[in-house]
Amino acid sequence: MASVLTVNLAHPRPNADKGQLLTGIDKRSTDGPVAVRAPGPMGGGAGSGLVGDFIGDPQVHGGDDQAVYAYAREDLDLWQRELERDLHNGVFGENVTTEGLDVTGARIGERWQVGSDGLVLEVSRPRIPCRTFADWLAMKGWVKTFTRAATPGAYLRVIAPGTMRGGDSIVVVGRPDHEVTVGLVFRAMTLEAELLPRLLEADALPGEIKDLARRRVDS
Repeated sequence: MASVLTVNLAHPRPNADKGQLLTGIDKRSTDGPVAVRAPGPMGGGAGSGLVGDFIGDPQVHGGDDQAVYAYAREDLDLWQRELERDLHNGVFGENVTTEGLDVTGARIGERWQVGSDGLVLEVSRPRIPCRTFADWLAMKGWVKTFTRAATPGAYLRVIAPGTMRGGDSIVVVGRPDHEVTVGLVFRAMTLEAELLPRLLEADALPGEIKDLARRRVDS
């Protein structure tokens, strides 16, 4: 059974890549239930979908299409072996560390019911790595390494608000009839642009990604 291993909230810290700005990439697990709601538009809403979380740069992070970030513990374990270092839950900046769920293989628009408090999340897009991520892990060439692996984790929208905590079940309650997965979108947006036209099959993708795919078709 798929489940929430931990829910992780930010401990704000200086962002080495952006001068005096703070970053919320340092996520640490919390014991209590965390309220989750749609945060509103990027740059003009509450930022994160999790109450008590922190978004350092609201112009590029957070908002309804990136309300919650999920990463699989199984993928963290693979990285842990490859990098030969301990990777705790939340270390990739994820709000939710999952167990027993193929996050990379999740389809865009797939819906997850989390716990028993009515929370429903929808898979919206993959995470794209940035320099803040590389600086946080203090690894030279990390963006390229992470991109080649193509296990990016998934951003989620909040369809129905609720609460979640470690141990909550995750049940896939809706799966669209297409093959556009988180992994496929990531590959199309990074190293395999020839895949971009396939993304138009997924209506639930954010508008800017669909626009990118349309431009590829038109060209």
